[in-house]
Amino acid sequence: MSTQSPMPVPGGLRRWVDDVTVLTAGGSGERRPHVHLPDAATSLVLRTVSSRHADLLAVGPRTRASYHAGKEFPLCLRLRLRPGVARLLLGVPVRELVNQAVPVSELWTGVDGLSELGTDPGRLLAYLEPVLLARIATAAGTELARSELVRTAAEALTGRPERRREHMPVLARRLAVSERHLRALFADCVGLSPKRFERIARVRGVLARGGRPAPCWAQLATTAGYYDQSHMSAEFSTMMGVSPAAYFAGRLPPVQRC
Repeated sequence: MSTQSPMPVPGGLRRWVDDVTVLTAGGSGERRPHVHLPDAATSLVLRTVSSRHADLLAVGPRTRASYHAGKEFPLCLRLRLRPGVARLLLGVPVRELVNQAVPVSELWTGVDGLSELGTDPGRLLAYLEPVLLARIATAAGTELARSELVRTAAEALTGRPERRREHMPVLARRLAVSERHLRALFADCVGLSPKRFERIARVRGVLARGGRPAPCWAQLATTAGYYDQSHMSAEFSTMMGVSPAAYFAGRLPPVQRC
């Protein structure tokens, strides 16, 4: 069974990377399905397929969960990018990456020698940091401004426990742009419409809070931003393939080929 562990985000990348996770293979015993959760973020995934081969993938936003049989692999290092950053790094509209995993070598050059770095996650991350920072340093000022605007909008749409999320018309006025322009920026820099971005954020809120013993589903629905429990159940089932109660009880959909 594989294990997942967080790593500190290097200081130089904190403005651009939300979190870093290491996934390593366990023993050869019984394996649980590996779940790819819905995620509005784009990630860079450095995967060592064997001791002599590694590749770097751009994994676009995922609109629905998928369930796969566990695999044996030495290491998988994931850098989950902040909203608006993927467009800067990859140089393509993020809407083209939705539900896709694309080798970074098909998007830009400059990532060489990955297979020679071994499987030490610290060494791999130290190699990637200057590569990514050099890529961002080439971005024009207008591109950086667009990225910052999208990041601000994403934070407002997600909301926080201490404050309510902002609605699009109010948010657009505060950011001094039209709603149409803001929606176009989201499609280009995040890959999703603001509405779908919000839906994924709500489902991830349920996933983060629902694993506690005997959760109160009605209270969880309100906390996660739903109108009521039935709204939460319908949206969760659409994205996860099963109801919240079934998911947290371990009754998952059949596994698929990765």
